Amino acid sequence: MAAAHQARKRFGQNFLVDQGVISSIIRAIDPQKGERLIEIGPGLSALTAPLLDRLEHLTVIEIDRDLAGRLRNRYSEERLTIVNADALQTDFAQFGQGLRIVGNLPYNISSPLLFALVGYADHVIDQHFMLQREVIDRMVAEPASGDFSRLSVMLQYRYRMEKLFDVAPEAFDPPPRVTSSIVRMIPLGADRPQAVDHALFSKVVQRAFSQRRKMLRGVMGEWTALIPWSEIGIEPTWRAEQVSVAGFIAITDALHAAGAS
Repeated sequence: MAAAHQARKRFGQNFLVDQGVISSIIRAIDPQKGERLIEIGPGLSALTAPLLDRLEHLTVIEIDRDLAGRLRNRYSEERLTIVNADALQTDFAQFGQGLRIVGNLPYNISSPLLFALVGYADHVIDQHFMLQREVIDRMVAEPASGDFSRLSVMLQYRYRMEKLFDVAPEAFDPPPRVTSSIVRMIPLGADRPQAVDHALFSKVVQRAFSQRRKMLRGVMGEWTALIPWSEIGIEPTWRAEQVSVAGFIAITDALHAAGAS
C-alpha cells in the first residue's frame, strides 16, 4: 500500500475529499462518452475517478511527479493519458479541438493560468474550474462594482461565465483558509463583440486598471487626448471599473483609428 501523499505548499495542493461536493461538480460538468476532457491538477483522483466512470478516456496534466506516478500505477494508458508538466507551460493546442477543460486549480497560479488559457479558447467547448471565491467573484463581476477588474474585462471579452456554487474549506484536506467556488466558462463565438486590435485592447485595459483610484484622464497618459470621450459615451472622469467591456472596445477602436499602438 502506497504511503499517504503529503500536500506540497509549493504546488498549492489542497485535496478535495467531500464526496457530496465531488458529485455536485461531476453533475455540473456532465461528461459524456466520446468527449475530449482535460483535467488540470488531478491530485489524488477526487475528480479523475468519477470522470473516468463516465468517460472512455481522460487526459490529465499533473506537475507533481509523485502524484503522476500514483496515477500511472492506478490507471492504464488506454484510459488515462498523463502529462507530467506545468499547466502554465503546456500547449493545449496539442490536444486538438473540442476540448472540455476541468480542474481544481491551485490558488497560486489561478489568474496566470486563466490568462494563458484565453489563447486556446478557440479549441475549447467549455471550462469548469474550482477557484478561490474572490477570484470567481471578480471574473463574473458587473461594471461599477467593487469586484470589477482587469480580470473581469479580459475574461468577459472572451467567455460567457457563470458562478455555480461555493465550496467550504472543510471539503478539502488540508483545508485552505478561504472559501472556493465553481465557475463555468464558455468561449464566445466569432460573432462576439471584438476590438479591431486585440493587442491594443489588452494594453488599454491594463493601463486603465494600473491605478484604479485615478480617473481615466489621469491614467491613460498620452492616449487621453486621442479618445473622443463624448462620442463613445464615456466620461474622462470615470474610473476603470465604471467602463464596460463594450466601452473598452470603443476606447480601443478609437485609439486604433487615431494611430495609437
